[in-house]
This record gives sequence, structure tokens and C-alpha cells, in this order.
Amino acid sequence: MKAENFLPEDYRPAEDEPFMNERQLEYFRRKLITWKNELLDESRGTVESLQDGTRNIPDVADRASEETDRALELRTRDRQRKLIAKIDSALRRIEEGEYGYCEVSGEQISLKRLDARPIATMTLEAQERHERREKVHRDD
Repeated sequence: MKAENFLPEDYRPAEDEPFMNERQLEYFRRKLITWKNELLDESRGTVESLQDGTRNIPDVADRASEETDRALELRTRDRQRKLIAKIDSALRRIEEGEYGYCEVSGEQISLKRLDARPIATMTLEAQERHERREKVHRDD
């Protein structure tokens, strides 16, 4: 029986089962698709509100406030777009059999980390090393 045909509602990947077996891959695939669909729904709402917001507001303070709100919505929308690209990349890694493995060390990324951040591409240790190097170069 394939995992996608039977994945209990309360299923959570466990350390005592083979890493990235069919059930785990299906669990993360569903989690990523659900997250992506939520972001797409939010972005549709953002686009609609931006289109509705193009009205003439005579009061300068109100207009400035609306422009600030629009700029914030656009920044949020840009972050969502980048996140959707990372979700698509994770879905591609699932299809290619590379999901769950660190792109730096090749080690398994912990299930806890993947459950909390399903787009993770590095183990926690590799991510921390990467961030420390980034900070050092930023401080130069």
C-alpha cells in the first residue's frame, strides 16, 4: 500500500522509522503543499486589497498612512513570493529524493527541524556555522 493512500490524520514522522520513507515524504509533501496554498490565498487577498486601494484620498495624512500600508503589504507579498519559491524547491527535492539531507554535509536533517521548518536545507549545526560566517563577513 502506498503512503499517499494511507496517511493517518494524526501521523507524525518518528525517529524509529526509516529516514525519509514513503510516509515521511508524503507527510512533508502535504505539509509543504498546504503551506504554499495558504500563502497563495493570502497573496490573492493582498492583490485584491491593493487594487481596491487605488482611490483618491484628499487628506494628506490619510493618504500617507495608506501609502505606508501599501508599502508594507508589498514587502509582505515579496517575502511570501520568496517563501513560495523555497517551498517549490523543497517539493522538487522530495521528487528527486534529496529532501531531508543537508546540502552542505549530506547528513540527515533532524525530523524536529524539518517539522518546524520544512524548507530547511541544512542541519542546525551547518546553518549555525553558515550564519556565524555571514555575521563575520557582515561586520567587516
